Amino acid sequence: MSLDRAPTQDEAVTSVSALVEIFGTAERSRAEHRVGLEHEKFLYPLEDPATPVPYEGPRGIRALLGLLESRGYTPFRDAPDTPPIALTKAEHTLSLEPGGQFELSGSPARTARAVHAENVAHARMLTEAARELGLQPVTLGYRPWGTPADIPWMPKKRYQVMRQTLPVRGKLALEMMLMTCTGQVSLDWSSEADCARKVTATARLTPLLVALFANSPLVQGKPSGWMSYRSHVWSDVDPTRCGYFPRMLDGTFDYRAYVEWALDAPLLFLRRNGGYVTPAMTFGELLQGGFEGGPARRSDWTDHLSTLFPEVRIKRVMEVRGADSVSLEQTAGLVALWRGLLYDDASLDAALGLVPRLSFAEHLAFHEEAQRNGLKGKLRRTSLGSMALEMVRLARQGLTHLDPDDIPLLKPLEARARSGRSPAEDVLDAAKEETSPARLLARFELLRD
Repeated sequence: MSLDRAPTQDEAVTSVSALVEIFGTAERSRAEHRVGLEHEKFLYPLEDPATPVPYEGPRGIRALLGLLESRGYTPFRDAPDTPPIALTKAEHTLSLEPGGQFELSGSPARTARAVHAENVAHARMLTEAARELGLQPVTLGYRPWGTPADIPWMPKKRYQVMRQTLPVRGKLALEMMLMTCTGQVSLDWSSEADCARKVTATARLTPLLVALFANSPLVQGKPSGWMSYRSHVWSDVDPTRCGYFPRMLDGTFDYRAYVEWALDAPLLFLRRNGGYVTPAMTFGELLQGGFEGGPARRSDWTDHLSTLFPEVRIKRVMEVRGADSVSLEQTAGLVALWRGLLYDDASLDAALGLVPRLSFAEHLAFHEEAQRNGLKGKLRRTSLGSMALEMVRLARQGLTHLDPDDIPLLKPLEARARSGRSPAEDVLDAAKEETSPARLLARFELLRD
């Protein structure tokens, strides 16, 4: 989740058109297009892997941040008198999710291989520092053991507020905050029409993404019946701010469509006078009537956009959010996949037509099929594995035009799709074979020896 940095622009906003125009300012020429990655992972003690890692203590997350700070990072705090909750260096950030999930928000780069190289370097550094404290980073989409009540909260003001406001919207909100890990790719657009095409293609393909990267089948140590339980959790967080809305899929998406959808979502918080307040209103109501005599601010809109969690989110970049946290090699493929699909016109055209036109209800059922059954699921008697393989083929075609040196990163995804086995099936096999939680987690360590 986003860091609450001090806003650089905080003028009043009083109209829908002003909010629409903000998205226009994010447009970048094709020569400026980059890809970015957010990769989350869990931390577990090596000798007691079923136990979550607290923030404080000699082997806690604060101690880990201190070790990483000594490697050239600058600590980030909510306020001068509060503990660090992130580290920054140049264009990338190491931050904490609410339950201590550790996230790299990497530097944007022109190529997927540059993004992958940074992620590998981060993995080596994080693993080295974690092992000094007897910890290991693990890539899974959902914690295999425990419940939200077992997980220590990180000392971030934003999370303290969301802990109170988000659970009233959906019964799995705390599970989302504390129990899940994901991989997300960020991309650019050059115009409103380009943004619309990319959002629509990505939304239509997201169920295939869920199936290809499903890596969270265990809940409290047992098979849950879902290949991506992480993705299922998002289905009951807040229907007004998560999932899809029809205009993402039906070919009518534009900036105003996203703004109008966002206006109907309730505020999770506002920042006022150095603190957080939680008025019971939507952003549309704030825009219309203000709050305590003052108008809505541009920083309020920035904050609000960061508390919306659709499968495809637009802010200053477009974020693709459907993948579980997986290995470094598969995560590299995730970045290459979207670069090849969305940055080449021919592949983007083909991607828009890969999935048959579905009603909104049919698309939601397609999404649930992917969550439950992964690559073995079906859409109208066609396997999701074969559709995912075609999606990867289109990405390869795009990279052939754009940058063939990124193509090798797709090989793990091609093999996965061709096998018809989501990563979750490897997790289920490992859970049958390994009676020791330590040995089970070792199979999914971020950087294996």
